[in-house]
Amino acid sequence: MSTQVETSKKSPGDRAARKSTRPKKSNGQWKVDGHEPLNKNEIDKAEDNGLNVRDRIEKVYAKGGFSSIDPDDLHGRFRWWGLYTQRKPGIDGGRTATLEPHELEDEYFMLRIRIDGGKLTTEQLRTIADISNEFARSSADLTDRQNIQLHWVEIENVPEIWRRLEAVGLQTTEACGDVPRVILGSPVAGIAADELIDPTPAIEEISRRYIGDPSLSNLPRKYKTAITGHPSQDVVHEINDCSFVAVDHPEHGIGYDLWVGGALSVVPRFAERLGAWVAPDQVVDAWLGVTSIFRDYGYRRLRNKARLKFLLADWGPEKFREILETEYLGFKLADGPAPDKPLTAGDHVGVHKQADGRYFIGVSLIAGRASGTLLGQVVDLAEKFGSTRLRTTPHQKILLLDIEESDVDDVVAGLDALGLSSRRDLFRRSTMACTGIEFCKLAIVETKQTAADAVAVLEERLAGLDLPHPISLHLNGCPNSCARIQTADIGLKGQIVTTDDGQQVPGFQVHVGGGLASQDRDEAGLGRTVRGLKVTVEDLNDYVEKLVRRFLDGRTETETFSEWAHRVDEEELK
Repeated sequence: MSTQVETSKKSPGDRAARKSTRPKKSNGQWKVDGHEPLNKNEIDKAEDNGLNVRDRIEKVYAKGGFSSIDPDDLHGRFRWWGLYTQRKPGIDGGRTATLEPHELEDEYFMLRIRIDGGKLTTEQLRTIADISNEFARSSADLTDRQNIQLHWVEIENVPEIWRRLEAVGLQTTEACGDVPRVILGSPVAGIAADELIDPTPAIEEISRRYIGDPSLSNLPRKYKTAITGHPSQDVVHEINDCSFVAVDHPEHGIGYDLWVGGALSVVPRFAERLGAWVAPDQVVDAWLGVTSIFRDYGYRRLRNKARLKFLLADWGPEKFREILETEYLGFKLADGPAPDKPLTAGDHVGVHKQADGRYFIGVSLIAGRASGTLLGQVVDLAEKFGSTRLRTTPHQKILLLDIEESDVDDVVAGLDALGLSSRRDLFRRSTMACTGIEFCKLAIVETKQTAADAVAVLEERLAGLDLPHPISLHLNGCPNSCARIQTADIGLKGQIVTTDDGQQVPGFQVHVGGGLASQDRDEAGLGRTVRGLKVTVEDLNDYVEKLVRRFLDGRTETETFSEWAHRVDEEELK
């Protein structure tokens, strides 16, 4: 009793002093705290590198079937080779957060094909189409990271799929996992007439030297790279961990501006410039330095704090640059200017002249949804007109390259016949959706079909309206923002919504007014969350139509949707 009284009489100063002597919790930074793993994910990675699971897939699991797979491999290391179990059909979104992973998952896989820089040959795309048709029920989705994802893949068929992909120069290596993910590259690298510099050599060297390198295959979490030499800044550099954006230095000429620490998810943060100009022959070393900083200093104790953006927020760009130059590069980078504001859209939809006089044609799929059949038809059309090169984009689009001027109209007509539009559509061009509840174990609502239905309805209802620019509509099945909801004119975050009569139905929280520099914004900005506003899937089209009409009625002469959405009172957005 007396001890309790004495303790309670300690002064605030004494309590603060006692608290300050407690050992500080480790953040799991290798260069600060050592390599002792502090959570289950880190233990699993320390026990066996994720790259090693390929041997077991080929020699054990493909022969023994799904039931033979070790759970630690299934829920962890499989990702290092682009494999996730997909969601079991029939489980509604209200149960997503209440079930364990093994209760949500089916015995089929999503397989992510890594396409660095979005570069494809028609031979490669035909191989993907054939694999889709033979092994994946003709499923195929173009992602907003230039990958192609297949579904319904069985473990027994994975070795044969790898064999076919690798025979044409494709891979699934580190398409997922705590690794350097696919390198976003300008879809018009090496072909655009207005390109500042071709980033292809840097992308290819990074991929060749470091993808699959065990020294970089245990990062704190996923790590995303983007490199562009095009003035449209077409790789959404503001939301990547490490980005290089072409810039013309007044003294040194064309090189790259280095950006670090961007990512969205539930704690969105835009990348920051380090103020450093990177010469073309320094890009690979600078990338390795930034990546190594993340490996050595990134936070590993708490998984939800393990992205590079949290380290940058604590360090600031000045310290980050100092550590990069002194500990990793061994030389100082030149100071450099910021890139100019883009004057053209970064999705490359439409018909555009190449540097060699031929043309490339960019087309919109609705929310990235394709099929093996459709991909094969695109290849047939391209090859019919002498094209053997294609590109995927960070906006779920596809480009056909090297089209002769005399063939452009016929190719456009052929694409139209396939349901692929090269026009400035009101919504099709700027609508994006994640995988959604159809296949994703994290999702709460359906997205792909909802997006397709919205495009059809809204383009009919709003036909003839003179919009100053397309309105971007991004649908995400959960809070993780794979479809970049915070950077859309209208961003929709999936959740269960309670209606006025008490029913719980699929719906969305609404964000408005987001955008990136390559999307008609003076500068990148996050969307504004409309407090208390929840829209059901059933009411989505009515809401978007009402919002667009209010924008057109209330905007000033030069005001963009984003500017209007941030200016008006909240009631105007409901």
